[in-house]
Amino acid sequence: MLERDQEAVPASVDDAWERWPRDGVTQFRQTHYLTSRGREVLDLVLPDVRIGLVAAGGMTMDPLQMMPPAITDRAPRDGDERFVTVNARRSTVEQVLAGTAELENGLQIRRGVTVTGLVTHAYNGVPHVTGVRTDAGAELTADLVVDAMGRRSQLPRWLQAAGAGPVHEEAEDSGFIYYSRYFRARGSGMPEFHAPLLTEMGTFSILTVPADNGTWSVTLYTASGDQPLKRLRDPDAWTRLLAACPLHAHWLDGEPITGVISMGGIVDRYRRLLYGASPVATGVALAGDAWACTNPSQGRGMTLALMHVRRLRDTVRAHLDDPREFAEAWDAVTDAEFTPWYRETVEEDRARLAQIEALRDGRVPAPASEPTATMRNALFASALYDPDVFRAFIGTRACLWRIREACADQRLMERVIELAPEAQPPQMPGPDREQLLSLLAASPAPA
Repeated sequence: MLERDQEAVPASVDDAWERWPRDGVTQFRQTHYLTSRGREVLDLVLPDVRIGLVAAGGMTMDPLQMMPPAITDRAPRDGDERFVTVNARRSTVEQVLAGTAELENGLQIRRGVTVTGLVTHAYNGVPHVTGVRTDAGAELTADLVVDAMGRRSQLPRWLQAAGAGPVHEEAEDSGFIYYSRYFRARGSGMPEFHAPLLTEMGTFSILTVPADNGTWSVTLYTASGDQPLKRLRDPDAWTRLLAACPLHAHWLDGEPITGVISMGGIVDRYRRLLYGASPVATGVALAGDAWACTNPSQGRGMTLALMHVRRLRDTVRAHLDDPREFAEAWDAVTDAEFTPWYRETVEEDRARLAQIEALRDGRVPAPASEPTATMRNALFASALYDPDVFRAFIGTRACLWRIREACADQRLMERVIELAPEAQPPQMPGPDREQLLSLLAASPAPA
């Protein structure tokens, strides 16, 4: 494994948080969440990592404990254990994962190595990747090169330089900008949830995520084109807004351990190494964010990467001996099992942005036109009143199943329809648009 960043794995969780630069990971100190499905994959294939996260102070979470008060049936169901997860700051996850990997027999990790291009030869009319070229001029050979370089991957450019046809790519700005801040408990413990983990509040959203060792993050995120809300870079403005949200203000009851960390320019992007029915190259595979990346507020990135790499392992075992067969098989697995996750996420993002834009303009938001958003809204509204619909909805957030899969359950949808007359999403208490702008007006205008 080649890692561009040269710093060794820190010896402790605190060192990882305070002194590990990780320049190759833009979102290293942004909010991260390991969904229930991600924890499930760890238990199946990397149990030592899950054990290590708990030992490092990871927070065990059960989303079913967030069941709203209108649901009186709290009896457990078969399979409820699937919803449990363990969460930690990205720095802690990486410190545990990298430390565990260094103990793995047969795995060599080379840090401080930057790949600058591919080594290829012709195979059945397309480039066949046989290795990589590094910034030191070395050529390293491999039976398969896996691109796990994330959002910044330069693989399409390298393939083009090797004579490959165009890589299929779809990309659009996710349209959001994030303002995150971390806190540490002062001794009273982790704040309780009085609202959903991800709460839509008119023209902004609040994401509250418990982490490890008594820490948590709060992210306020908005449409990237909402110029007045860029004042949220100012810690005082950020604090005033959160304090004005009654169900979330108690998340301020901790010691701030960061300023406001902003991140924008997040692209929803999807890549595919087949052109028509033929691979543009063989001997190479896309994995995780190098294949597809989306709005991080839904917390799917780490989980989908773990799921994706687990299936890559299976596909390698079955098809690596035939380069073209492997390329076609890996594309088929990815397209059938993972592309639908990307599509659903992008559909939800578009619907949320359309809602924000309407509210900014003083218009009543039109009903969601994106199919995923329509189904998601129906599930969410009914989930407030029924324990089984709640589980179905939370399962979509936990990556246990997709929204379309949940809505394919006829009995579940009959219950959703039955609840429809009373199932209206609650108005979360907090500032309206005029009050929001007033709260922020005292802070310096964004540059």
